Amino acid sequence: MTILENQAYDEERALYGSSGVLVRNCRFDGPADGESALKESHDVRVEHCFMNLRYPFWHDEQLTIHDSELTPLCRAALWYSHHIEITDTKLHGIKAVRECGDVSLARCDIDSPEFGWSADGIRMKDCTAKSEYFLLRARNIQFDHVDFQGKYSFQYNENATFTDCRFDTKDAFWHGKNVTVRNSVVKGEYLAWYSDGLTLEHCKIIGTQPFCYCKNLKLIDCEMVDTDLCFEKSEVEAEITTPVLSVKNPLSGHIYLPAVGEIIRNDPRSQGKILIGNRKNARSAEEKETTKHA
Repeated sequence: MTILENQAYDEERALYGSSGVLVRNCRFDGPADGESALKESHDVRVEHCFMNLRYPFWHDEQLTIHDSELTPLCRAALWYSHHIEITDTKLHGIKAVRECGDVSLARCDIDSPEFGWSADGIRMKDCTAKSEYFLLRARNIQFDHVDFQGKYSFQYNENATFTDCRFDTKDAFWHGKNVTVRNSVVKGEYLAWYSDGLTLEHCKIIGTQPFCYCKNLKLIDCEMVDTDLCFEKSEVEAEITTPVLSVKNPLSGHIYLPAVGEIIRNDPRSQGKILIGNRKNARSAEEKETTKHA
């Protein structure tokens, strides 16, 4: 492997088409303001580098980035690249990791609007992330201990598993398909509308109007905090361990919970059962709770 060390590059396509190189302690910055430093490269390892120019890693294969900084000026850093490993790195430029495949990130600090769009096969562990429209239309996702903050996350995701995560977000998981969330906290209004095949296990869910217009929705031993107008027009099987403020017009299925403040039934198609207790000792909530007909 060729070693390029302690250099500064600012020209256009500075290392274009490189193969079998280790780029160590280098700066991609300077007055020439050149783009696409390592475009169409193969078998590249980047260590302890400062990336301050646009589009450095497009159409790359077998790329490793370690202990480096991609600044806000390093826009659209990784597009159309595959077989990528990123560790202990700051990714702070907009639109990073787009249309990429087989991407692994660990211990990274991500502050990147529109991150991860249309990625296929993205794994993230022990990372923090801030973004808007995070992972739009991504698929084949695995997250473990990820702390995320931002709006409109995980929309149109397919085949995803999230474990031991904390999400402070809005409009998350809209139109998601085959998504599982385990042992996580999900905070934010309008959660998971129009999803199909969403399962939450041992999660805490916080915020207004979650789970509307869902298909094949399943909640297993989940807490719901400050949640109202839940499950409207949804097909749902839910076991909830905390009281819920209100449930509105569940389409079908069963909702088990310890208490409900209000049940809203103003749609004749609403046939979902709301039950006090667990599966062994449940009774109909509508025999005892306040029912509103509006």
